Amino acid sequence: MGNWSKKSISFVTSFVLAGSLLAVPVGSTAHAAANTARPVAKSVLSVKIEEATIQELEQAMQTGKLTSEQLVQFYLDRIAEYDDSINSIITINKDALAEAKQLDQERKTGKVRGALHGIPVILKDNFDTYDMPTTAGSLSLKGSIPLDDAYQTKRLREEGAIILGKANLHEFAFGFETISSLGGQTYNPYDTTRYPGGSSGGTAAAVTSNFVTVGLGTDTGGSIRIPSSFNDLVGIRPTMGLASRDGIIPLALSQDVGGPIARTVEDAAVVLDAIAGYDPADPVTEASIGKVPQTYTHYLKKNGLKKARIGVVRALFGNDPQINKVMDQAIADMKEQGAEVYEVSIPNLNEILAYPSLSGFEFKFQLNDYLASLGPNAPVHSLTDIINSGLFHPSLKSGLIARNNKVSLDNDPEYLRIITNRPKLSKESLMTTFNEYGLDALVYPTSNALPAVVGSGQGAGNANRLSPFSGFPAISMPAGFSDSGLPIGMELLGKAFDEPTLIKLAYSYQEASNNRKAPVLK
Repeated sequence: MGNWSKKSISFVTSFVLAGSLLAVPVGSTAHAAANTARPVAKSVLSVKIEEATIQELEQAMQTGKLTSEQLVQFYLDRIAEYDDSINSIITINKDALAEAKQLDQERKTGKVRGALHGIPVILKDNFDTYDMPTTAGSLSLKGSIPLDDAYQTKRLREEGAIILGKANLHEFAFGFETISSLGGQTYNPYDTTRYPGGSSGGTAAAVTSNFVTVGLGTDTGGSIRIPSSFNDLVGIRPTMGLASRDGIIPLALSQDVGGPIARTVEDAAVVLDAIAGYDPADPVTEASIGKVPQTYTHYLKKNGLKKARIGVVRALFGNDPQINKVMDQAIADMKEQGAEVYEVSIPNLNEILAYPSLSGFEFKFQLNDYLASLGPNAPVHSLTDIINSGLFHPSLKSGLIARNNKVSLDNDPEYLRIITNRPKLSKESLMTTFNEYGLDALVYPTSNALPAVVGSGQGAGNANRLSPFSGFPAISMPAGFSDSGLPIGMELLGKAFDEPTLIKLAYSYQEASNNRKAPVLK
């Protein structure tokens, strides 16, 4: 493609033996039929898979207590049983079981590809996969199979991961509600009357529901962190340039990144190890050279908050008393673990947050480049083709048309003003605050709104903008729950390429607070 296109309790579980479920897209008539009257066998496992970490699953497979084939089948069972009410998955990999068998055989011969050997991963359906459609949730791209994998997809496979399937997203990553013309509406597993966040809501809903071990999402303006917050998960938006965007359907390359969505900090760190590093097909990743540690898992330190300096940005707190109560408790918990906490302000904050996302400017041109990379057999070749096809969710129409009306980036004075001034102002203002207090991280609510009821508008505030506007890394992690049991997340923002510090702080907080609680599925 072109440069821019690209814990252990015995229990009994039922296993699906019918293969027909695996061969068709989720949501199809054939898929619905495959979920009924299916042959079932009982298999006793010596490992509790739900909520298990990558390391725990790898240890179980290495000691012969579990196979990758059993693990894949367990997840396929859960998807078949529960996803009808959540609607998180667009496509299941028909070869997942075969790949698992191959990886099991390799393990028997002593070959382990990497830290993800035999681990099922779900991808947001804007990551290219050579063996499955990549659609951005749009009917206009239904059946579109790229010529090769996205860089991050390829790296996961090289580490031994199994791409279990593709997750729903807000179509073309446009919003926080996760609704698409191809995948429909995804629902929050903690309350299926509410949104899961977005745009990576399908990935987050699947991971929190234990439909898969871990997932990848993308984040242009909050799309990893907000669904992580709404689903009681850990989501990392990496530093711009840490991980390649090659083969990810773009929204705005000045802000786009891909990153892990996981149930634990340690799982997110393992995935970050796999995807970080220089890729010639994405020139911005040259900045990562010499800045990627041997492994991010070295920073999983339980005492990581001791003497850490954390800046609380009250200006990014909203008016929801439940969210603010949870945040105050989280701050108190960090202090109890030895952190030094300061109330801080960020210069020029209102000016920074007043800038728009550049998706309104860049989307048309970068999407057209991506579509060109698909070759002559692509179902559509331009944003104009998509609009003319009518094969997209009606809520996107005005946004698609407005973006398609952009004539140029090089000659657009407003675009040039923003792309020149916004990163500089954001970086300098944030570093002023970091340096003034000698901070390790800034903290604030990931979203200042709770998951909204489906059919209403979904707010999130604007704290999510600091990371994409500056290019600095951020991690969202479980902080607690609302009175009605809705997850609340807190975000830690770090300095460029300082993911190790964020992981250290987040892991220490996670181990002390133990806020992660899986949803009760029905």
